[in-house]
Amino acid sequence: MKKHTFGEWMIAVRPWSIPASAMPIIVTLAYLFYKGSEINWLYGVWALIGMVLFHLAGNTWSDYFDYKKKVDAEDTFGAKTLTTGMFQPKEIKNLALGLLIAATICGLGLFAVTGLPLLWIGLAGVACTLLYPMLKFNALGDLDILLTFAFLPTLGTSYAATGTLDWNVLLIALPVGLITDGILHSNNTRDMLTDKRAGIRTMAMSLGNNVSAWLYGFEVIFPFIWIGVCSITGLMPLTTLAIFLTLPIAIACAQSMKFSLTGGAGVIADLDVRTANLQLLFSLLLTAAFIVGKFIA
Repeated sequence: MKKHTFGEWMIAVRPWSIPASAMPIIVTLAYLFYKGSEINWLYGVWALIGMVLFHLAGNTWSDYFDYKKKVDAEDTFGAKTLTTGMFQPKEIKNLALGLLIAATICGLGLFAVTGLPLLWIGLAGVACTLLYPMLKFNALGDLDILLTFAFLPTLGTSYAATGTLDWNVLLIALPVGLITDGILHSNNTRDMLTDKRAGIRTMAMSLGNNVSAWLYGFEVIFPFIWIGVCSITGLMPLTTLAIFLTLPIAIACAQSMKFSLTGGAGVIADLDVRTANLQLLFSLLLTAAFIVGKFIA
């Protein structure tokens, strides 16, 4: 096996995808700060590091199985680390397992200084990471993403940082998680033909083009309705209405998905990247809104 450069290893783990896993943690900490919770910031950052490691492990684990299942090929939009010969399958598999071990050690350490609930949340996260390829190939990948990048990390962070499970964090898990799920769904909608060729069945394939387009629109637009209602009813500070600054981006993304029904997959070739950018900006504004809301309440 050839020696790889640092840049090649970075390509393999795709660090530019980190906001998808990091932002739910960061927004959760900002929300807890707004509520006046007593936060252990060290444990909060510890949870953030663990989540990012799980995410990178999931990236490479998924790439390995996508290649073995021929979901990723030379003519697909998927990861090119294996299809171009940059890495051998065994290298990516070992990288994924190494990252998963590191993430597990990080999680066990945090569990040791917090409590039992974090163990069950962490074990669920490990299971979601390992089972993701199988679930994705059987139309359940979207559910896995919601659990892994929304509900589990927000609950886990609330417990790690405060010592208690604050179920109110699910108020922010849902909107951020839906946009995150939109990243996967736009990817799977774009790749329907090549995924069918590979013999897998994603949720997008099960729903068909029209319903998939409507679902994507819901995933990127409903979070604004949710935050708006939470703000008006007092569940969140009015400062969270700042997220509406990103509404034009969400509308443009939804329109691109709609146009793909007649224009083909090429119209949404980069929609997963655009959706990821939306998730990042939406989450950053939500984070800032909670911090500002703390001081002007």
